[in-house]
Amino acid sequence: MEKKLQQFLEDAFAPYGDFPSRGDITKELFANLQERYADLKKQGKSDDEAYKATIDSFGDVSEIMEQLPHAELKPKGKSKLGKAIKEAFKAMVSPSKFSQIMLKGSDLMDTDLHGSDFNQSDIRESRFDRSDLTDSVFRGSDSRQVSFAGANLTNVIFAGSDLTNSCFDGANLAGSKFKGSALAGSTFTGAAIINVDFSHSDLGGVSFDNQKLENINFDSSSLRKTSFRDATLINANFHYTEVKHTIFEGAKMDKVTYALLKGAGAILDKAVIVK
Repeated sequence: MEKKLQQFLEDAFAPYGDFPSRGDITKELFANLQERYADLKKQGKSDDEAYKATIDSFGDVSEIMEQLPHAELKPKGKSKLGKAIKEAFKAMVSPSKFSQIMLKGSDLMDTDLHGSDFNQSDIRESRFDRSDLTDSVFRGSDSRQVSFAGANLTNVIFAGSDLTNSCFDGANLAGSKFKGSALAGSTFTGAAIINVDFSHSDLGGVSFDNQKLENINFDSSSLRKTSFRDATLINANFHYTEVKHTIFEGAKMDKVTYALLKGAGAILDKAVIVK
């Protein structure tokens, strides 16, 4: 595999010719590629899968050339060059390169993963506690039993994902989209739930007790035995949603939300209208 990685680097830098610092650059990058390949192998990937994921994460060589100070001239001292290479490589192997890979059981807690791409990835049983996942995407991901406790999930897209038995306790869900996702058994204790789209999702049995939900879309969702006991619902959309078996005991809601639920047959005997 070392020869394949070396050949990849040779081919990648071929258009730039034999500039003075090329040897040092490719040596440093080769070490980084080897390290990444080894990490992927530890995650259970086959040789081919690990190689492909390593190469896919590399990006465009032109980005490295642009970020290196005076790449066409050999800088004084290898330490400065090495630092520049590492910074450039770090920028290229960004957290936006996780799509369609196996990350089952990974520890990604307290990590800056802003803008990451986890589309169609297997992240079952992984932990993202307290991580920054702002603007990330998880479309079609297998995210069962994943912990996002205390994570920043602002504007995250989970559309079409399996999030069964996952934990969102204390997470910031502002602007997130769960459209068409499976969320049965998931927990949201203490989460910030504002401007969230749960449409077409399975939320059966989920508890939103004592939560404040504002500008929420439950359009065409499954809410059988879902509990909003003592929750506050402001501007919540329940169009085309079966709510006869949804629990609203002690819930506080605005007049429009109340009227919508009442018309859908929800039991609101112990619900309270607030301004």
